[in-house]
Amino acid sequence: MISKKSKTILIIGILSLVLSPIPVVGFGLAVVGLYQFYSDTMIKTSMKAEIGRTLSIIGLLINLIATAYVLFFMPFGNAPAWLTSLRDAFYSTSFYIDFENNFIAEARYNYILKGLGTTFEVTFFAALLGIALGVIVALVRSSYATLKEELRGGLGKAILWILNQLCGAYLTVIRGTPVVVQLMIIYFVIFASSNNKVLVAVLAFGINSGAYVAEIIRGGILSVDKGQFEAGRSLGFGYVRTMAFIIVPQAFKTVLPSLANEFIVLIKETSVSGYVGLQELTKGGDIIRSRTYSAFMPLIAVAIIYLVIVMFFSWLISLLERRLKNSER
Repeated sequence: MISKKSKTILIIGILSLVLSPIPVVGFGLAVVGLYQFYSDTMIKTSMKAEIGRTLSIIGLLINLIATAYVLFFMPFGNAPAWLTSLRDAFYSTSFYIDFENNFIAEARYNYILKGLGTTFEVTFFAALLGIALGVIVALVRSSYATLKEELRGGLGKAILWILNQLCGAYLTVIRGTPVVVQLMIIYFVIFASSNNKVLVAVLAFGINSGAYVAEIIRGGILSVDKGQFEAGRSLGFGYVRTMAFIIVPQAFKTVLPSLANEFIVLIKETSVSGYVGLQELTKGGDIIRSRTYSAFMPLIAVAIIYLVIVMFFSWLISLLERRLKNSER
């Protein structure tokens, strides 16, 4: 019964999100989905029901925005008198005048949209680079800690020692200096002749994130019981196959929530990209401020967008953690 109701709430949530631009239909579906969720205390333990609840909330918010847009901005041939007076009163408020000056005039909202796209682009590729670097560094450091007693000398141990020292220096330098300084060094010193600001930002934030990802993954590897190594050896696996098929999958399962939190931190860190002239989200709001000499509305809009993004990914992390806990049972 709970499973069937959970699927129903999920379907209603999806429909409420898809049909959210339609004022009456989207609102009604969202209300029905939320009522179904909160009317049954047992259903709150279901992940499908929670996803449906969240989609219904998002659909409801979009529907309210769409309804407000229709009421205040859509042209009507024969608008009723109450709607005309309501629109006139709204257009004369200081809030709307400030809103129009900051976002509508000269299509200044495009600065926000373009900056948001750049923020996601930099964050995505920097996260990929950070994960790749983090995995390599974590494997080198954990391998050296595990094999330094087994390797009795020779070229292999020398190479592993050198790599471990390089990784240690990388972690010390990157974690010991501010990310904005690293960004400026890469842009003004290392890539001084390059005009590709997105590439510079991806490299700077990816290298910075890689240091923290490396320690997260290394902690996950160290948290795996040493008996797992012995189990792999007893199955005839070498060190590399034991790490690849036994240790690393368990470690990733442990550190996935921490990696997701690092992704959230990375999104907010990209706000300093404006130091090298990259027009990301924060810089877009600052450009509007410089055009209108009004700081409140563009900066509050930027803050709200960051808050919504972080809340969304935090919700995804909570779902991920619940899924991992359920899979352990």
